[in-house]
Amino acid sequence: MITAFVQDKTSIERGLFDSEMVPEELTQVRMGKIVKDKYPQMDDHDQEAVRQHAVAALNLTQKAKEAALAGLDPERSGNTALIDGVRKFMNVRDLDIDLIDRINPFGEAYAILAKTMSEESLKRVAAVISAKKVNLTLDEARDLAKRALKFKQERGRLPSITSMDAWEKRMAEGVAFLSRMKAEAANG
Repeated sequence: MITAFVQDKTSIERGLFDSEMVPEELTQVRMGKIVKDKYPQMDDHDQEAVRQHAVAALNLTQKAKEAALAGLDPERSGNTALIDGVRKFMNVRDLDIDLIDRINPFGEAYAILAKTMSEESLKRVAAVISAKKVNLTLDEARDLAKRALKFKQERGRLPSITSMDAWEKRMAEGVAFLSRMKAEAANG
């Protein structure tokens, strides 16, 4: 799962260079699509459980690495630094998936690129990717609309396209995209 996610061209481009990208779009929509493609025989509940597990594993690895590097001890072997960081940092059973979904899984990769590439090269790559902004596909819009319905059930209202919360706004954009597609189909 994680390998497919980090090799997904759209996820990488959006996660690294799209300043308007909402982390939940990657962790919920893109990872959700990868899980659905890989396990189409599973029901929605099981697919969501697999998605949550994969996203938690991604974030756990990142946070453990940060914790291990923060308390770097030259006496420790590099082989156990990750595990030691995990033990020191958190209890996996206490994780809140909503908070995990808000972490950009490519944040660490961008930091590494920023250190290894010149500012000019980084700007050129970002410009190329921004120029070909990824629009929603019909499947992504449907997934966002499903999440918007869940949002409505939880909060008693539909997501607002003018919301300050970027994820709420993105769900509203998915609903608007589907409405626009339906109107275009009706008009021929």
